[in-house]
Amino acid sequence: MYRLPPADRFEREVLSRYDIYNGIFLTLPFDTIHDTGSLLPLFAKTCDHGFGQGHSPDEIVADFFLRYLPDASREEQIDLLFKFIQFIERQVVLFDAIEDATFDKMNNLDGAGTLVEQLGNARTHQLTKLSDFYQSFKIRLVLTAHPTQFYPGAVLGIITDLARSIAEDELPQIKNLLAQLGKTPFFSKVKPTPHDEAVSLTWFLENVFYDTLGQMAYYISKNLPGVDGAELLSVGFWPGGDRDGNPYVTAQTTSDVAQRLRTTLMKCYHRDLRKLRRRLTFKGVTDMIADLEVKIYREAYQTDSPKTSLPEMMGTLMSIREMLETEHHGLFLDMMDEMIGKVKLFGYHFASLDIRQNSRIHDKALASLAATNLFGLPNNYFELVDDDRMSVLAKMPVVTDPRDLPDDARDIVESIRAMRMIQLRNGEQGCNRYIISNAESQWHVLEVLALFELSGWSRPTVDIVPLFEAVEDLKHAAQIMEALYTNNWYRQHLDRRGKQTVMLGFSDGTKDGGYLKANWGIYEAKEEITRISRKYDVNVVFFDGRGGPPERGGGKTHQFYASLGREIENSEIQVTVQGQTISSNFGTHDACRFNVENLLTAGFRSYD
Repeated sequence: MYRLPPADRFEREVLSRYDIYNGIFLTLPFDTIHDTGSLLPLFAKTCDHGFGQGHSPDEIVADFFLRYLPDASREEQIDLLFKFIQFIERQVVLFDAIEDATFDKMNNLDGAGTLVEQLGNARTHQLTKLSDFYQSFKIRLVLTAHPTQFYPGAVLGIITDLARSIAEDELPQIKNLLAQLGKTPFFSKVKPTPHDEAVSLTWFLENVFYDTLGQMAYYISKNLPGVDGAELLSVGFWPGGDRDGNPYVTAQTTSDVAQRLRTTLMKCYHRDLRKLRRRLTFKGVTDMIADLEVKIYREAYQTDSPKTSLPEMMGTLMSIREMLETEHHGLFLDMMDEMIGKVKLFGYHFASLDIRQNSRIHDKALASLAATNLFGLPNNYFELVDDDRMSVLAKMPVVTDPRDLPDDARDIVESIRAMRMIQLRNGEQGCNRYIISNAESQWHVLEVLALFELSGWSRPTVDIVPLFEAVEDLKHAAQIMEALYTNNWYRQHLDRRGKQTVMLGFSDGTKDGGYLKANWGIYEAKEEITRISRKYDVNVVFFDGRGGPPERGGGKTHQFYASLGREIENSEIQVTVQGQTISSNFGTHDACRFNVENLLTAGFRSYD
């Protein structure tokens, strides 16, 4: 079927609709909105002219009011400028909603880069190759918070409903939703807490990722022999765990966010179980599904203590599945398989909460411990030669009461203990990575392992992840990893974990040397770390701090991964998704599926 060129499609599907619906703003029954909408084009024209003449912002604003509102007081001027901002914010939301509504028309959801296209074009021997690849490949999307870059939950709900109404051309409902938008605040007068940021991002988990990734996992399992789609996909989460530069993220914050993720997931499971219960009305099955629904309801809404374990839930679902297959002609087996896939994918954690802290904070903690001379660190710890330094770290004593520690060290120990408690409640995947920003030597990794010892967790089920970001750090990254691989103490930890994750960031490298130099530095670092890892038989996984604007590594992410060759380890794609990129690229089911599928097929193209 012929498809219009992208520019023509954008003109017809997005811009033309925007012009139509944008006019509705001027008909809304709000005081002064007509004046705001009428004056805004004049203000824009004044800004264009003034900028072209080299005028300052103050001069441009003064010229506008002199021309069009010469009698306005200072207070009235500020009020109008604020209304301009509010008006534009809502125009942006309308534009976003139209883009969401027309996503399937702007993008071919079964075309190049999608699983439908990849599987549809594959012959028998190619399907075998695809199955072999996807059995050992993984995707991990890690959601990170930039609170100024995404909409509050109420606005996200309006965008979702508005997009649906625009797709159906429901004009009366569109007008009502635009009126609702006009009265809904876009910001809070109180600064959002890290927990608030986490709550904002769980909206996407609950309303987009849960169903989209669940359906994708089912589709993959059904169409690729030997591949469990639930093992291919996972989601990570930084709000509540990213402590680097944010003193408001505490151990209690981390625990609260992990609990919020779990209860939100239980609500999703409960909704699905209710749907299953309406269909599974068969003898022997109905009581089992009803009992499980009650238990998961209690998990979701009565959080004082767990009501059923993950193995218990999975065992019940598998027993029901077996009965459907053997006693009830496989009725609604597809619904049951999709539910089982979701439980495999999301477990009891929903998204894996990463902990991130700066190496300089660890240095301060160790310095405070050394100053007390009570916890095995001598006063001259940082001046010790390597062998003596290693001997001290490997014999780190266990602290029984964190209150005995200096403040800097106590904060870290409490975070580590929070990780352990989260694992006990939500499973290991709930919180099992500790990321070290500004990792400048092997000691920054070894010292974190020693802090786990200090916390009483001597064989931690946690990946310790160095983050290399500055240009100089990227140059020395492979050398640092080799020092870790040849350290017997760390190698024992690595062998228990089965892999080494290395994070590479774009932001600091871009500040140091610009966009191209940062990208090239990361590419070279990946090649060298891959070479060193293969030399020491270490399974290395790269985690990329990408997303957001281009200077933070954003852009066509799937093309970046498709371009990697065999000299760079690429068995997993792990990438951050930042701020507004979450809503723009993963804010709807269609967009989420399309972009995740592009990452999956990009991984295969890099391998192939």
